[in-house]
Amino acid sequence: MLCYDNSQMLSRRINLMANHKPLILTSPKQRQGSLFEQQACEYLQAQGLRLVAQNWQQPKIGELDLIMMEAGPAWSMLVFIEVRQRKRSVYGDAALSVTTSKQRKVIKAAQCFLQQHPEYAHYDCRFDVIAYNTAGKLSSKENPLSDEPQWLKGAFVASAW
Repeated sequence: MLCYDNSQMLSRRINLMANHKPLILTSPKQRQGSLFEQQACEYLQAQGLRLVAQNWQQPKIGELDLIMMEAGPAWSMLVFIEVRQRKRSVYGDAALSVTTSKQRKVIKAAQCFLQQHPEYAHYDCRFDVIAYNTAGKLSSKENPLSDEPQWLKGAFVASAW
């Protein structure tokens, strides 16, 4: 598992599993995805959310892009966020790319996170999607992060925890 803390985002790795190798982003698609995840994290922090973990992984189960805490007037909520980027097409936008199968994987990974981190077990949970719809193929000269993301709060629910 590779997590980043809120104060030193991306500069300090916290390895929670022994003998875990850090995630190495080798393909252009992985690097691009990482850029969008970082942009989403910064956007959500500007909206008042606090980062709990980024790219949290459970082997053979899946990965959680962002786990954040949203402080409310009466209680706080743990928010599991899936970040998606897709160029606009006739097949749908980025938000529609979060299929039922992907939702099940995110929910299962969230369950694993809560089992491994019981200090968060008493929080209400929500599943959000941050979607970036880009105009077309991205070149290295373009700034793909200039558009404001589409934030779908409560994009899907876990019917049975």
